[in-house]
Amino acid sequence: MGTNLLHIQDLHTHFVTDRGEIPAVDGVDLYIRQGEIVGVVGESGCGKSVTSLSIMQLIPKPPGKIAGGTILFKDEDLTKAKEKRMKSIRGNQISMIFQEPMTSLNPLLTIGEQIAETLRIHRKINKKQAMEQAVVMLKKVGIARADKIVKEYPHQLSGGMRQRVMIAIALCCEPELLIADEPTTALDVTIQAQILDLMKKLNEETGTAILMITHDLGVVAEICHRVVVMYAGKVVEEGTVSEIFTRPQHPYTQGLIRSIPKLSEDVKRLYSIPGNVPMPGTIREGCRFAPRCEYVMDRCRTELPELLATGGQSQGQGQAPTHSHRSRCWLNTEQEVAN
Repeated sequence: MGTNLLHIQDLHTHFVTDRGEIPAVDGVDLYIRQGEIVGVVGESGCGKSVTSLSIMQLIPKPPGKIAGGTILFKDEDLTKAKEKRMKSIRGNQISMIFQEPMTSLNPLLTIGEQIAETLRIHRKINKKQAMEQAVVMLKKVGIARADKIVKEYPHQLSGGMRQRVMIAIALCCEPELLIADEPTTALDVTIQAQILDLMKKLNEETGTAILMITHDLGVVAEICHRVVVMYAGKVVEEGTVSEIFTRPQHPYTQGLIRSIPKLSEDVKRLYSIPGNVPMPGTIREGCRFAPRCEYVMDRCRTELPELLATGGQSQGQGQAPTHSHRSRCWLNTEQEVAN
């Protein structure tokens, strides 16, 4: 992997509500290297999608706002970028695909027109050239009869075909970073596998880095190089896929992995993490997972642990971590002291 393409430092994204200013993302640090696939996982409401929308500067203002932190894309802070600059980046250097393509595609435009629109915004080409390139992109994402499909409308295609079209639109300007927000959730298992294989192949062929937002650890195991686990607006663990699946350090990560059904085990009742993700802003101190944690200690309820390398070393402010596996849990600190 190359140098950092994206480096998020201490990101805070808030929403103004009747209950006051609520932190949906609260001090997130995250980095992606060139050509890397990073998975961001967690239950609904943990801040995954808000983080991705913050990168794209698509947080609705009001009620949302980026209250602090930096989002460095190739050393340019996107939090300070003007809208004109962001328009030149979106769909060009950074692209995004969403979980339900039927609501993302324009039902009044043909598939070809929608791909061509993106190309003509960012590339100095005419309509005929853009339509020819649209056919090329559809073939690249595995769509047969591409010359016919460009003339069809979204409602004429299956869910899997529509998602391939979304990927074609996202990749047509050869972005350096692709953000995929739950891209396979609305698809059946067979089509999910095909879409994941396609994204992995495109990553290998083009070198496009991918930020995969998902709640599905199976997706992470299939496609990602590294994993970032989020809970209640904070990163609670990060590491390589191997580290997270074989040596999960945070009780929340352990619970997510225990929740995966195993064919080798005969169980009468599947495991689930007790309780629910807290409403944003309701836990003001201590570890946010403490109310659901089976290992909770007194200090967990009053002190928030740092995100530490599993060797016990804290990372300097604003620095990319040198140790790949880090966890935000007092248990890790206790174990270090014991050792």
